[in-house]
Amino acid sequence: MKKIYIVISLVLIFGALFYFLKNDNSTQVVHGDYKNTTYIIEGEPVSLQNGYAETSPVAGSAIKTITRYFGNEVKHDLNDDGREDVVFLVTQEAGGTGIFVYAVAALNTPDGYVGSHAFFLGDRIAPQSTVIDEGETSRGTTRKNVVVVNYAVRLPNEPFTAEPSLGKSVWLKLDPTTMQFGEVEQNFEGETR
Repeated sequence: MKKIYIVISLVLIFGALFYFLKNDNSTQVVHGDYKNTTYIIEGEPVSLQNGYAETSPVAGSAIKTITRYFGNEVKHDLNDDGREDVVFLVTQEAGGTGIFVYAVAALNTPDGYVGSHAFFLGDRIAPQSTVIDEGETSRGTTRKNVVVVNYAVRLPNEPFTAEPSLGKSVWLKLDPTTMQFGEVEQNFEGETR
C-alpha cells in the first residue's frame, strides 16, 4: 500500500512540474530567425518581426520610429561555438528626413538567436558590402572574426541632399559577453583575438 502512495505522489509531482514548465512563458524561447529577434539600438530594445519594427517614442504619439532589415548580411561563427552567426545592417527612421544605418549581429545559440547592441554607421550613407576579414596581417599578426563594413558617405561640407561618394570602411569585432561591437584598428600591431 505504501508503494502505491509513493507512485501516485511521484506521478502527481512530475505531472505538476511538467504542467508548470510547459506553461511558464519565462522559460520558453522562440526559435525564430535573426529577422525575428530583439536588438538594442541607441539603448532601446527593438524587436524585429520579419525584419520590421514600428515603435512610438512616446505613448500615444503620432511619430513612429521604423526599423527595417537592410541586408548586406555575412554569416560566420563569431564566437567560435561551431554555429553560424550573422551580421547585417538595419535602417532606422524616426520621423525626420534622416535614415540612420546600424550594424547588428545575431548569435545562433541552442535556444535561438540572441541579438546584439547596434553599432551606428551613419546617417544617409550608402552601404556597399559587409565581409569577414581574417588571417595574417601585413605585420605578421593574426586577425580573427573581424567584420568589415564598407559604405560611402558625403564629402565634408556637402549638404545632406548630396549623394554619398567618399568610400569608408569600419572594422568591427563582437564581444560575445557584452554583445557589443568594438572598432578594430586596421593596422594594429598586436593580435586582435
